[in-house]
Amino acid sequence: MTEPDPSKKVADRYLKREVLGEGTYGVVYKAIDTHTGHTVAIKKIRLGKQKEGVNFTALREIKLLKELKDPNIIELIDAFPHKGNLHLVFEFMETDLEAVIRDRNIFLSPADTKSYLQMTLKGLAFCHKKWILHRDMKPNNLLIGSNGQLKLADFGLARMFGSPDRRFTHQGTSDIDQLGRIFAAFGTPTRSQWPDMVYLPAYVEYQYVPAPPLRSLFPMASDDALDLLSKMFTYDPKARISVQQALEHRYFSSAPLPSDPNKLPRPAPKKESRVSDFAVQEGPTVLSPPRKSRRVMPGHDGFEGNSLQADKIDGNFGDFRQTNDDNTVLTDHI
Repeated sequence: MTEPDPSKKVADRYLKREVLGEGTYGVVYKAIDTHTGHTVAIKKIRLGKQKEGVNFTALREIKLLKELKDPNIIELIDAFPHKGNLHLVFEFMETDLEAVIRDRNIFLSPADTKSYLQMTLKGLAFCHKKWILHRDMKPNNLLIGSNGQLKLADFGLARMFGSPDRRFTHQGTSDIDQLGRIFAAFGTPTRSQWPDMVYLPAYVEYQYVPAPPLRSLFPMASDDALDLLSKMFTYDPKARISVQQALEHRYFSSAPLPSDPNKLPRPAPKKESRVSDFAVQEGPTVLSPPRKSRRVMPGHDGFEGNSLQADKIDGNFGDFRQTNDDNTVLTDHI
């Protein structure tokens, strides 16, 4: 008698509802856990025809998320193979920070902005406490739940500190374009600002570009906010503020205090597709809709999508949900 396939048994536990988004490596869809009645999000990762038979990005994400249990980090509930694909089951989050930013009906007060930044830094601080670099901080990777809680998600590019195989990621059209974006925002570093930069591997001298005043980029920001930003965007890693120091900055204790997450504005809920819209199938088979057009956040002159990035905290010029080919980014400080 043939033994039942354990992966099919696990797959049958989840009832799909609707596709949430599609990226380079797979599809994310909404589902119901029939054992608990809870709504979950399932990321189906296409394993493809790799000779190794292993998707190391997915395995890395599973490994790291098993170590990261924090209120501001997405929870990985389950992981299972099925029909040649790998499925990761996450807690369901209603929206993401990119959707909040893009919604013209939403007004974010200084207290709201402070709350979102504080939750982001708390999640990042926990990662760094566990010696993990996220390396893909951007608005559609910062998910928001029904209670307003913000959580870091998508750890496919994450690494342990000092990983020998770490590679820099670029959000421009090339590595040079990426540097140009950074320099246009912050100016080129000088030796007085970052004395040790000349000792970096493959160091190249660039034409000097002065940094625009932060006040010109963020005219409505408070003095405390600009002081925090200036400390987070310092070129020299030794002089740059850490995540924990950022959380202890007077910006978060000065008026107005951060909004309660439950009171933060969120986009209106989308109309949900009915289960009957889909043909009944075995397991979590995913419907793949047409790819959405690429979205780029409006930026300042000289940018194509406000791609400002600089970490310390993530130690590199690393790169918030429904598409993974988005050019919008946040730094690993914000």
